[in-house]
Amino acid sequence: MQSENNPLLNPFDLAPFSQIKNEHFLPAFKQLINETKAEIDAIVDNVDAPSFQNTIEALEYSGHQLDRVSSIFFNLNSAETNPEIQKLAQEISPLLSEFGNDVTLNEKLFQRIKTVYESRESLNLNKEQMMLLDNKFKSFSRNGANLNDADKEKLRAIDAELSSLKLKFGENVLAE
Repeated sequence: MQSENNPLLNPFDLAPFSQIKNEHFLPAFKQLINETKAEIDAIVDNVDAPSFQNTIEALEYSGHQLDRVSSIFFNLNSAETNPEIQKLAQEISPLLSEFGNDVTLNEKLFQRIKTVYESRESLNLNKEQMMLLDNKFKSFSRNGANLNDADKEKLRAIDAELSSLKLKFGENVLAE
């Protein structure tokens, strides 16, 4: 589905709820995941030495539209769901879970983050930048970036199952 026909793929300030149809979500998620992957790849493939700007800031700004569409979709799923949205959620959640793992378990990306983190004292960062750097490093560390390859695969399987179970739990709560 082309972006001109899908309001979720166009920049917006306020969510265009009156224009959004259920069939817009899955193509939007697929396209936005691919666009965000390209943003992450640009960070990873940057030949310049890792810096706060080209790694941490770039990572913070990546995936903005994907985050917005996710918020819209999952808020609709929890507040105004229907069988079609629930079916979409069963397709979309695994995609997002896999993509999230692709980012947090990306060794080259984590190495760039770790390099910046380890040199943080010499970077003259303000409080907000230091907090962002600290949060990014801890988030990656806590989400498996330091695991060996076998444990990363186990984590991926656990996250996939958890994603599915979380949706099922939410559906059961809504049904009650």
